[in-house]
Amino acid sequence: MALHLTAVLFAALTAYALISALYVFISGRLKTRAAARLLAVAAAACCVGLPLYFIGNWAGDRAVSGGMGAGLLKQAASVLEQLHTLLPQNAEQYLPESAEHLRAMAAEALHLHAAQIQAGGMDALRLFGHIIAGLVIGAIAAVQAPPERAVSDKPLVRAASQGFGRLYHSFIQVFGAQLKISALNTALTAVYLLGILPLIGKPLPLTGALLALTFAAGLLPVVGNLISNTFIVLLSLSHGLTLTLLSLSWLVGIHKLEYFFNAHIIGHKIKAAAWELLTVMIAMEAASGLPGLICAPVMYAQLKSIWAERAWV
Repeated sequence: MALHLTAVLFAALTAYALISALYVFISGRLKTRAAARLLAVAAAACCVGLPLYFIGNWAGDRAVSGGMGAGLLKQAASVLEQLHTLLPQNAEQYLPESAEHLRAMAAEALHLHAAQIQAGGMDALRLFGHIIAGLVIGAIAAVQAPPERAVSDKPLVRAASQGFGRLYHSFIQVFGAQLKISALNTALTAVYLLGILPLIGKPLPLTGALLALTFAAGLLPVVGNLISNTFIVLLSLSHGLTLTLLSLSWLVGIHKLEYFFNAHIIGHKIKAAAWELLTVMIAMEAASGLPGLICAPVMYAQLKSIWAERAWV
């Protein structure tokens, strides 16, 4: 966290854990260890990459055809018209008068905050690069991992191996619980996308890809929901203000429930009470922001493991 490399660490551990789990599943069906490792890497890449590919391909096609920008501008005009109708007169003065006025305000805001936007873009690009680097490091480490029986007698290597083993075990505990949380989050999102929206006659496009993205992004504690929710809310704009607010309310409710899902499910895995984990998550978020919030369950699992080894708990 001090070096701002949390994304690298978690991406590497995620890739290592996913490929190792797939390797265990595949190795019983193949004769050679190398082939099983490479097939596990390919399967892991498909699990992560395919949902992002479909979303990116759809967004790229819409951007090239010009449909996305024109559609969003048209929908913005419709939303503004509805807001002017619904809101009281004293609140209307804070709203743009039309879509063209909104476009002018956006252009002015971009001009005034160009430096901040550029810095934010560089931060996002750096974060993306860190995630890619972490995935590559984790994949290489999983492919080149020595057999468990090959234990070095060198003190430093043995200590490092034990330290990594404790970290990996804590991460696996949290990651396994996060799989359940992500599955539950995806199921609740599926109720909305596959049940409620078609029932009221307003289905969203790319529902399958959105659910796959929701599950994949949900493996990231807390922040994963924000990624998938952003896409769902943007696609909901095509059906007007009412559906957009409905989507936002449903997804915000799921996002808030995730804190308690995390505390209960992860707490059960690491043998910690829900109030303990919630307290640690709040304290870490106050100390280090979002990276602290994401790291809190893994760090507390490590602490609980060390305390248990020393018979303190």
